[in-house]
Amino acid sequence: MLAQRRPLIGYLCGIVTLDLAAIVFFAVTGDFRWSDVLTFTALMACGAVCIEATRRLGMPAGVSRDLLSAWWLPAALLLPPLYALLAPIPFQFLLQKRVRATVVYRRVFSSAAIGLAGGAASLLFHATVGDVKALSGGDGLPILVAVGCAVLFTVINTALIAIAAHTADPDSRWREVLWDRESLLLDVVELCLGVIVSITAGLNLALLLLALPPVVLLQRSLLHAQLQAAARTDLKTGLLNAAAWQREADTEIVRARRTGETLALLIVDIDHFKRVNDTYGHLIGDQVLIGVADTIRNQLRDYDVVGRFGGEEFVVLLPRADVTEARRVAERLRFRVGRMAVPADDNMITVTISVGVAIMSVHGDDLIELLAAADLALYRAKELGRDQICLPAPAVPPARRPGSEAAPS
Repeated sequence: MLAQRRPLIGYLCGIVTLDLAAIVFFAVTGDFRWSDVLTFTALMACGAVCIEATRRLGMPAGVSRDLLSAWWLPAALLLPPLYALLAPIPFQFLLQKRVRATVVYRRVFSSAAIGLAGGAASLLFHATVGDVKALSGGDGLPILVAVGCAVLFTVINTALIAIAAHTADPDSRWREVLWDRESLLLDVVELCLGVIVSITAGLNLALLLLALPPVVLLQRSLLHAQLQAAARTDLKTGLLNAAAWQREADTEIVRARRTGETLALLIVDIDHFKRVNDTYGHLIGDQVLIGVADTIRNQLRDYDVVGRFGGEEFVVLLPRADVTEARRVAERLRFRVGRMAVPADDNMITVTISVGVAIMSVHGDDLIELLAAADLALYRAKELGRDQICLPAPAVPPARRPGSEAAPS
């Protein structure tokens, strides 16, 4: 964690400290009831079953979604705030030990962010409704309040994590660390599940046995879709891998041929990347790769196709881009990567890129021809000193012998 940016370290420590302070406060001031402990234990046991199902299916690397809020949201609505603050801790511990180990500070921060969001939702629900049994009575107002508290839980949790992500990478756009259409849909599903499970557990804890199988099935379906997506993704950079990029690129080229639109292909190579690995080690080299990949991704349109081609090379397909647009995009990538800095001990590593550009119907008519032309342009950029953009050199007609003339037609 200490290798991260100082603002991020301060933010993470602040959120965790606030969460611990809230746990201590409610532990000291709250009332202890064995019925609350029983409900909390039942919800945690259901969550543990879901985690075990996750372990058997596997979990994709990187950021992934689960449906565990179906169990800690009921803890926020049915139990005092202390239990909402504590609920994420056993779940994150089990995820770390049973599913996939990651850096510990991320698990700790996730627990704190979820706990604070759940604590806020719990405080609002209990202050508004008072008697939690009213939630299971079927009255509309307590259910509406529960939905509102679930929304509050989602908003606070997402905001806390988004601030951390943006602090780690200030150049990232807020839209990328907040919601997109898919994540919003998943949040709605989690919200509905959490409220339904809360009503079910409020009626009778034994009914959780009926709620558990559908939640497990939904979670397995969600993770299966994420694993399919992970099979298309380069693990280090999060971009498309070479095979997936080629399939997407072939589709775009066929479409461009059918519609007669322009299309450009870029090959991006990090200059002197071997020096970074040799000087600072492969872990820092991976951080440079990730930084370049994120920078490239952030400078492109949603429908541009970007992938990692292998090593320190990236490929970008620009639908509906002519030579002027391709040059402009390539120059923007070169400029933004040149301004990027990756911390390494007491140094800040900067790198440059060389870019080869090829245009469909000018330098080739299919993917193989475009890749070959862009690769030649990239080689030319490196020969000319790197940190620049090149197109394939125009074909030079054979020189005439002195005194020769064109044959008459």
